[in-house]
Amino acid sequence: MKAIASDPNLVAYCGLYCGACRAYLKERCPGCHENQKATWCKIRTCCIQDGLSSCVDCTQFPNPNDCKKFNNVVAKVFALIFRSNRAACIQQIRELGIQGHADNMSERKQQSIKRRKAP
Repeated sequence: MKAIASDPNLVAYCGLYCGACRAYLKERCPGCHENQKATWCKIRTCCIQDGLSSCVDCTQFPNPNDCKKFNNVVAKVFALIFRSNRAACIQQIRELGIQGHADNMSERKQQSIKRRKAP
């Protein structure tokens, strides 16, 4: 299994950090940007079509949760199962830059910033 390392090229279009994903670490997935089979991902397709490095660069939806491609049924299920907060990942990229996000996520050994549990 690969070690978790900081690599800005492993930040997915939606803000997840592929460098800490089990599938990537077990070499079963090349990561979002290299995964030619991920045509099912509406976010990836949108970013590629619009020439965006990630949802951070989207000017149509400053809040990614307002975007139906970002905030779809699959994303909601993923967020529920993994307690994932991809919008927080996008915000962190805005604050720290893509390298800072990769550094933070690799240091925390997490694919996503965790969604807080409701009180």
